[in-house]
Amino acid sequence: MIRLVAGNWKMNGSLAANRVLLDRLEAAPGVEIAVCVPYPYLAQLQQRPAGLALGAQDVSEFAAGAYTGEVSASMLAEFGCRYVIVGHSERRALFGEGDLAVGRKAHAALAAGVVPIVCVGETLAERDAGQAMKVVGRQLAAVLEVLGAAAMSSVVLAYEPVWAIGSGRSADVGQIAEVHGGIRAWLAAHGVDAESVRILYGGSVKPGNAHEIFMAANVDGGLIGGASLEAGDFMAICRAAADVA
Repeated sequence: MIRLVAGNWKMNGSLAANRVLLDRLEAAPGVEIAVCVPYPYLAQLQQRPAGLALGAQDVSEFAAGAYTGEVSASMLAEFGCRYVIVGHSERRALFGEGDLAVGRKAHAALAAGVVPIVCVGETLAERDAGQAMKVVGRQLAAVLEVLGAAAMSSVVLAYEPVWAIGSGRSADVGQIAEVHGGIRAWLAAHGVDAESVRILYGGSVKPGNAHEIFMAANVDGGLIGGASLEAGDFMAICRAAADVA
C-alpha cells in the first residue's frame, strides 16, 4: 500500500505563515501527503498545491444540533477534508476524551466520507510497566466496539507513544516495529482486514530518523507534528517515505 505522511499543525499557523509554508510544499511521487490544519484555515487550504490531501485535527461525534463550539464531519467534508485526526493523546489527556468517545468520532467521520486517523499510544509509565500493547489494545477495542470489524478496516491508525510526542525522543526502531506488529496482529485476531489498514508512526519523526523509521516492519507512514511546520523538514520526511515505498 502507498505510504501516508500527514502533517499535524496543532494550534499553530497564521494566514501569512500558512501561505509561505504552502508555497514550499509539493506532491511527492510514491507517497500520499496530507496536512491536518486548525479549523479556521480549512478555507485557505482549499487553495493548496495539487496532490496534497486536506485534513482536520478533531471532529464532533454528533452530526448536527445544539452543540456549541463543535464541528461536524459533514462540515469537514464540505471543505474537502479527506482525513481527520481523532483521539490524539493531547485530546485524551487535556480534554478528557475517553476511548469510546474516540470510537464515536471515528464513526461520525466515516459516515460523512472522511477517513479518521485514529491515534493510540501509551504513556512512559505504562511502557515501563510493560503495558504498551495492553493499553493500545484497550484503545483499539473501544473503536472496534463502536465501528465493527468491517468499518474498522477503513480507518488509518497512528501509533504515537505519548512519551515521544514533542519530546525530541523517538521510540527506537525495535520498539516501533514491535508495537506496529502487535497492532496488525490484534486487528487480524479481531476480524479486521489488517492488511488494508495503514498504521502510521508519530512521535518526534525528523528528517534524520525518518528513513530508518519508515523501513521498520508494518510502518505505513507517519503522523508528523512540529516538523510539518517547516517545509524543508516535512518534504524531506515525505521523500524518505517515498524512498522506502
